[in-house]
Amino acid sequence: MRDQLLKQATRIVIKIGSSLVASRETGLRPERIDRLADEIAALRSSGREVLIVSSGAIVSGIKKLGLTEYPKSLPVKQAAAAVGQSRLMWAYEKSFERLDIKVAQILLTHQDLADRRRFLNARHTLNALIEFGVIPVINENDTVAVDEIRVGDNDTLAAEVAHLVDAELLVILSDIDGLFTEDPRKNPAATLIPLIQDITEDIEQRAGVSSTFEGTGGMATKVLAAKKISEYGVATLIMNGQKSGLLTTVLAGGPGGSLFLAKERRFTDRKHWIAFTLRSRGTLTLDAGAVEALAKRGKSLLASGILEASGSFEAGDAVSCLDQNGKEFAKGLVNFSSDLLAKIKGLKTTEIQQQLGPQEYEEVIHRDNLVILQT
Repeated sequence: MRDQLLKQATRIVIKIGSSLVASRETGLRPERIDRLADEIAALRSSGREVLIVSSGAIVSGIKKLGLTEYPKSLPVKQAAAAVGQSRLMWAYEKSFERLDIKVAQILLTHQDLADRRRFLNARHTLNALIEFGVIPVINENDTVAVDEIRVGDNDTLAAEVAHLVDAELLVILSDIDGLFTEDPRKNPAATLIPLIQDITEDIEQRAGVSSTFEGTGGMATKVLAAKKISEYGVATLIMNGQKSGLLTTVLAGGPGGSLFLAKERRFTDRKHWIAFTLRSRGTLTLDAGAVEALAKRGKSLLASGILEASGSFEAGDAVSCLDQNGKEFAKGLVNFSSDLLAKIKGLKTTEIQQQLGPQEYEEVIHRDNLVILQT
């Protein structure tokens, strides 16, 4: 199963970690970028379509600005990104030009992905670049992104891009070999797990945190990205990008890395967008009857089943649905604002009409705009 999936994946998103292409001491590592470009070119020559999500801009900028530590304030991070991004892109440009391959820079924010129209426009642009034989090199638009519109980390961004372009495989290259049975730094007897069929709580607990200066995310963010994109039917390979030739060897069916399989249940494109791209603006706590109606019987959510509404949101925003134990089990696009829901929660449709008059919608969340995350 593993070998077949890795050999047959045609459209692949490759996320390249900061530690592979840049360091605080030296800035960019052109020899590493050249080697990765050679391996990606080999994949393309075998008929694969490749998109790159690359970290490294901030670390590259840190060296250029002469900073001695990773910046803590957002303006300094953005300044480092502004200096480093152009240098990083120029390094990719030069490296792939040797191989007669064109590249294109794409900068995204969460706002680009959360707006359905912009999401689809980004998809069309990336597909057009692929048709022209161009490799998109994608990063977060760090120079303008504030917390409200940040994706957060490039592991998550890579998962979003894999969804965006209907990829078959997400490859996360880092300075780690994959997921181990235990932390190999603490227990040398720990063994690599080559195949993970389901991302359980046990698997999530095994995910450690990177201690490297260059990386802002550790194994936890990588496993979270794999879990997110598995719901869309995309597998994820986490592997060591420092080892020369390993990328092409593993994608030819050889050993190496940890492969996380996709779920058999696959969300539609739009429902995956609701579930994993949009951020919840509030929560709705539901009674047991409403939980069962949504989770087991495919019903829409009515105001009568809502016990509590929290947060500040408008009609059309995403909200999380919680059971009475506070566990999130669903997410959807709400038809009423938080102010209005505070007035109508727990009321039947006839009672709402008596108090407020006819409303545009009967459902608080229509089932077509609702995603069941877990039952």
